[in-house]
Amino acid sequence: MKSSLTDVLAYAEKNNCAVGAFNTPTWENIVAVISAAEELGTPVIISHAQLHEPEAPLETTGPLMLWAAARAKVPVCVFLDHGETVGYVKRAIDLGFDAVMYDASLAPYADNVAGTKEVVAYAHAKGAQVEAEIGALAQREGGAGGTGQAVYTDPELAVKFVKDTGIDALAASFGTSHGIYKAKPVLDFERIKKIRELTGLPLVMHGGSGVSPEDYRTAIGCGIRKINYYSYMARAGKNAVAGRLAKEDVTFFHVLAADATKAMKENALAAMKVFINKE
Repeated sequence: MKSSLTDVLAYAEKNNCAVGAFNTPTWENIVAVISAAEELGTPVIISHAQLHEPEAPLETTGPLMLWAAARAKVPVCVFLDHGETVGYVKRAIDLGFDAVMYDASLAPYADNVAGTKEVVAYAHAKGAQVEAEIGALAQREGGAGGTGQAVYTDPELAVKFVKDTGIDALAASFGTSHGIYKAKPVLDFERIKKIRELTGLPLVMHGGSGVSPEDYRTAIGCGIRKINYYSYMARAGKNAVAGRLAKEDVTFFHVLAADATKAMKENALAAMKVFINKE
């Protein structure tokens, strides 16, 4: 069943856990994530990121996500992740997405606020919620680009940003990074705790793939209520396909698609168990 971001985050708050937000640019991703959530009986967020537009256009993938969410046995929030332009974000809202993230975190503060306020007004008028970001991860979504150095979120500026924009959830930078980690991330948990205390908003961990179970639990204890996860799940699907092709000459693609789906479900399931404390 489709669900609002507000409702799934309220579930996370009530149960002192986090809800996983998984990018789903392909049908295999969608099936893997929703079937894992149904097996655990947990709400979940399926996301489309603007960077996937070349291989997964919003107007093609979005309706598939919405169709699957409506038929799921658990609450599923359909979410736009890292919308880079106001126009693109509005397209997702018009399609029926439950929530969106507008990401102008690398822009000057005034520009970030202006764009975010416009998105908030548009989304709230149509019953959707908005996440936005203050601070920036070392690598951008997809594991490339960015500044090469994290810009940690300033707690006092986070308070001002929340008041200036009226957002529903806040993505804060505290040491994670998009993509595949080359070294164990060092996370500033006290920063997250302070931001949560000052803003009162549900906080979002971007670059959640590859974080240790212990660090997930600590972050959740500090106020993280949504964890974005994709890279390691996608890699698990790729590895399953590569393993099959190394052993045999596969004639039909559907065999590889099934292998990838199974592997991605197993990876998503393991992550969800940590997020909701059901290990």
